[in-house]
Amino acid sequence: MDLRHLRYFTTVAAEGSFSRAAEKLNIAQPPLSRQIQQLEEELGVRLLDRGRPITMTEAGRYLFDQGLQVLQRVEEMRSMTTRIGKRMVLQFNIGFVASTLYDTLPELIRDFRIQVPDVEVQLLEMTTLEQISALKDGRIDVGFGRLRFDDDALVRAVLREEGLCVAVGATHALLKQGSKPKLADLEAEPLILYPKAPRPSYADQVLAFYREAGVTPRIGMEVRDVQTALGLVASGVGICVVPASVRRFGRDDVHFLELDEAFSSPIIVSYRKNDTSPLLRQIIALAGLGQSSP
Repeated sequence: MDLRHLRYFTTVAAEGSFSRAAEKLNIAQPPLSRQIQQLEEELGVRLLDRGRPITMTEAGRYLFDQGLQVLQRVEEMRSMTTRIGKRMVLQFNIGFVASTLYDTLPELIRDFRIQVPDVEVQLLEMTTLEQISALKDGRIDVGFGRLRFDDDALVRAVLREEGLCVAVGATHALLKQGSKPKLADLEAEPLILYPKAPRPSYADQVLAFYREAGVTPRIGMEVRDVQTALGLVASGVGICVVPASVRRFGRDDVHFLELDEAFSSPIIVSYRKNDTSPLLRQIIALAGLGQSSP
């Protein structure tokens, strides 16, 4: 079995058709079919049921799942090797979700730039899920996001927990109460969620906070980013639950009220588990995390 066999088989299995797979692989259909037959003969098992559409046998499903992982890892190695070999100027790429720019990230990046003046530091805005993919294929070196989940290929450590507040329009009735609201007080208010996609995202964290509080939110709109959400809040369309640091956004037409509940959203640093880059060690040290798995 070689990588070519794996690539051919996974493509046929994913497409459910030899003709579509041959077109995608840019080869003729007869040699593609022979390659799959050779793979089945080598393994001594049938991998595909050749009906319409083509389906996988139990053995085929196992090989498909494992083969995709192998091919992904090979592509990651190829990408990283090329990147390391061709890099003439040191470059360090940082992925971040937009809301982390209102917190401690700008100071951290500024201190990092001072420590490594000869390094080109590139900032790339991307969701947490996009950061995970970018880390694995070598497009970024470290990511700052908000979603909690485990990945065997990465180290993920909480930089800090950030409290939440509710953004309301400048004339909203909640401003007259003189007390911190609870989520139960917001049940009737149209809730503006962000980001709309991809999911899961910070929007799902907010929905989880409502569920934990036993409150059913009234979803008003789902929008792309926090800036759009705050613009709608200012227009009186609804309210938005945001990390407390978003108050630094500095809009006169939006007010921020602290919640009378201990809900928080983490800022999570992610990096490749086996990355021994001195630049990575420097930024992790500046973040006060060390370089060990949490």
